[in-house]
Amino acid sequence: MTEAIRRFVSDGMTVALEGFTHLIPYSAAHEIIRQQKRDLTLCRMTPDIISDQLIAAGCVSKLVASFFASGSAGSLYEIRRRVESLVPEALEVEEYSHYGMVSRYHAGASGMPFAPLRSYSGSDMPDLNPLLKVVDNPYGEGTVYVVPALNPDVTIIHAQRADRSGNTQMWGVLGAQQEAAYAATRTIVVVEEIVDGAVVRADPNRTIVPAHVVDAVVLSRRGAHPSYVQGGYDRDGEFYREWTAISHEPERLRQWLQDWVYDLKDSDDYAEKLGPEKWAALAVSDRPSGVVNYGSSR
Repeated sequence: MTEAIRRFVSDGMTVALEGFTHLIPYSAAHEIIRQQKRDLTLCRMTPDIISDQLIAAGCVSKLVASFFASGSAGSLYEIRRRVESLVPEALEVEEYSHYGMVSRYHAGASGMPFAPLRSYSGSDMPDLNPLLKVVDNPYGEGTVYVVPALNPDVTIIHAQRADRSGNTQMWGVLGAQQEAAYAATRTIVVVEEIVDGAVVRADPNRTIVPAHVVDAVVLSRRGAHPSYVQGGYDRDGEFYREWTAISHEPERLRQWLQDWVYDLKDSDDYAEKLGPEKWAALAVSDRPSGVVNYGSSR
C-alpha cells in the first residue's frame, strides 16, 4: 500500500475513492493520510466517513460528490464545519446527484465529453452547480441536461479478490467502480485476497475490472472497515453511529486520526487494534445457494 500510494498519488491530483456503502477503500485512504498528501480533489458518490477523515487530515481541498451523509447514520461534522462555517478553512464543493456522478464516470470511461440525463429537470441543482448544462435535443423537440466527463488522475477501489495481473473480482452491492476505473488515468485495486489466475478464469462473470486498466494490486485484509465485504465481514454499524460524536468535536477527531491512522503502520495494525471481539461481532455465516439438479424432470 505504501508503495502504491507513493507512486500513483501526488499532491494536487484528482482522486476517486469508490464503493457504494460496500467495499469502501478505507485502508487506502488511511495511507493517503499517513503520507500527508495535499490539495487533492476527492471524487466520491456518498462522501461518508472516509471523506470526513481525509478532509480533517488536510488532504482534500475540493470535494466532488453526491448525497452527503455518514452512511445514513448521522452527520459528517468536519465537512459541515468547512461548508457551513468555513472552519478551519473553506472546502470547495461540486455537487451532483448519484446518477449525475455515475454519468460523469461513464462519459469519462467512454471518451465522451459529456453525458445526457433528465434527473435535474425541475430541481434546484442547476442553480447550485453551473457545470450542469442544458442542450437542445438533436433528434427532436425539447432539451436535456448534460454533465461533464470525469477523468480522475487515479481511481482506488476495494474488492474481494484479484489475481496478480490485476483481474479484479467483486460481488454484492456494486457502485461505480468499473466506470471510475475505466475513466481514470491510473487505477489502484485493494483486495482482501490475491488468488491464482485459474480462480478468476473459473468464475469470469465476477471480474468487474480487468487487468488492462489496473496499475497496482494491493493486499489489505479487512481494509474496508467500517464498511463491509460481502462474504467476508459485516458493516460496523456501531462505528458509523459513533462517528457523529467523534467528528462533532475537532479535538476528538484529531485524536482519532492520531490513534487509528498516524500511530499505525498499515491495515494489519488497524485490524489488530480493533481486536478479536470486534471481528467476531462482524463475522458472517456461509450462505450457500444450494445445489440444483438440472437433470431432473421437475
